[in-house]
Amino acid sequence: MVDASPVVVVTGANGLVGTAVCRALVERSAQVRAVVRRAGSAPALDGVTEHVGDFADEGLARAVTQGADAVVTTVHPMGSSREVQHRVGVEGTPVLARAARDAGVARLVHVSTAGVYDRSAGVGDVAENGALLPEGSGDYADTKNATDSALAQVGGLTTVLVRPPAIMGAGDTSVWNTLRPQEVRRGERRANPAKTWAWVHVDDLAALIADVATGAVATADDAERGPVAGGTTPVIVAGEPATLRDYFGTVTDTVGVAPEWTDEPVWTGQLLTDRARGWGWAPHVSLARAMEELRQGLTTRS
Repeated sequence: MVDASPVVVVTGANGLVGTAVCRALVERSAQVRAVVRRAGSAPALDGVTEHVGDFADEGLARAVTQGADAVVTTVHPMGSSREVQHRVGVEGTPVLARAARDAGVARLVHVSTAGVYDRSAGVGDVAENGALLPEGSGDYADTKNATDSALAQVGGLTTVLVRPPAIMGAGDTSVWNTLRPQEVRRGERRANPAKTWAWVHVDDLAALIADVATGAVATADDAERGPVAGGTTPVIVAGEPATLRDYFGTVTDTVGVAPEWTDEPVWTGQLLTDRARGWGWAPHVSLARAMEELRQGLTTRS
């Protein structure tokens, strides 16, 4: 699908992940159709055109996908009610997927989450074929799993489910750089320091998404070498190994509070990224750099 200037639709283009994806796509000479809900909120980048509206609106979905080469979906209202998460994710995202299929779009890249996997104590390392959490595991996990399943039912597309863990990156809406530290300041300071803290920097995540969307990663008949043409292929993307001592310790130290370390049984395995690496991806942001960015952001805010 590689084109000198592929056309890629990005939903949630004004969010932390969406903005980074738009930037990565522009760096790869793509033309980006940025779908946002608020006028004037799309990234101000050459090659990016703003489209305002609800991506689950069939009219808008048809309009933005006409003539596009790929669609990237980044929107899921984490933290909203289960009803809203279901409406936006499980019901809304397939509307765009079906419009993309009908328009002849080659690829759909959906930002899923590693949070769909069972990572309870004793599970061990997790790859793409790892056990998924059962229904009843929480609003976020349930609706993300259901969204993935709904997209897999939309035939006629090459669909890639990108599954990141905690996404690091500076921004006012960043869960791990901004929102969770605010919770720590408010007193939520209990954590087992030995628990695996799987993470990826938003720039590394965006790089994989952009490479898949622009066709730099070729399709294959083996998921370990590339997205399966006409199928649905999950891919885990994660940075170097870390524990909650790395993340939580950095936050508490920076904001000047003492952590409350616990010792209950926790997951100590790793997210395996062999598939992503087989597609030519590798993380460039080190844990040290990510923690320094976190520390600098928290110091500035304080």
